Amino acid sequence: MDIRQDTLKKEIRELLKLGFIAPEDIPSIELYMDQVTTFMDKHLEVNKRYDEDKTLTKTMINNYTKNDLLPPPNKKRYSKEHIILLIYIYYLKNIMSINDIQTMLMPLIENCYDNPEAEHTLEELYTRLYKLEQHQYFNIENSVVKACKIVENNVDDSEGEYVKNFMYLCLLAYDIFSKKKLMEKIIDDMASEQDDKE
Repeated sequence: MDIRQDTLKKEIRELLKLGFIAPEDIPSIELYMDQVTTFMDKHLEVNKRYDEDKTLTKTMINNYTKNDLLPPPNKKRYSKEHIILLIYIYYLKNIMSINDIQTMLMPLIENCYDNPEAEHTLEELYTRLYKLEQHQYFNIENSVVKACKIVENNVDDSEGEYVKNFMYLCLLAYDIFSKKKLMEKIIDDMASEQDDKE
């Protein structure tokens, strides 16, 4: 890898830094609403685009409960399982509709939430997914670098920075759009399976 590619990778790695919540960082004790929002803000602050952005608000949490994305709290307290579901919702809400998130999470809530007899606990699934996400990060990094290289190899410097950025953004958007279409197909299949069971 030449110096320019190495520099590009470092820049992209810096831009792709995401806040994650490690399984061991999720409190085992139940939290009140203010504690939940503070916890999420503290751990996911790096994901904010602007300082004034909110990671999670009381209104959001109440809406998630009203829309059956989140079971109601127990005496105004949220369990570790609530936090895990909120983390899933946090990442999914920017790319999926509320209905799609509901379709995706409903089997988890019905079969695993507050069910020690479940084949898989929410905590176990979250821990496994967290490890997979660490591996996926490098795939994402490589994909972003490849898109940048495609633009560099096909757009002449004389065309200017705007044209380069425009082409790069379009390639990234195409990648996201394609993956979103695949996600929607999987969600539709899940919804169909859930309908068949009713």
